[in-house]
Amino acid sequence: MSQILEMPAFTLKDGVSEADFLLAHEKFNREFMSNQKGYVSHKLIRDGDKWFDIAAWDSIDSKEKAFKDIYKYDGLDEYVSFIDQDGTDDDIPIYTVVKTY
Repeated sequence: MSQILEMPAFTLKDGVSEADFLLAHEKFNREFMSNQKGYVSHKLIRDGDKWFDIAAWDSIDSKEKAFKDIYKYDGLDEYVSFIDQDGTDDDIPIYTVVKTY
């Protein structure tokens, strides 16, 4: 079974410090992402002002279940208050890992 990567792109909202965002992201990963069935890893990368949040899942089913369950996470509003996401949730690119070296 191939891993699935999702990679939303976003910028931080005006006035949000990188340090505050990184604390919020760590909390989100610790309290929600890393507790989801099928979660593999989570990487946060940046190119200038543009950020990418790369989450790896063991299957599309695990990713889709976590996507549904995220709306039950009590800290979601706090986390998303830091970011301006490009597009909508339907626009988040999903990739299949073909080969890992």
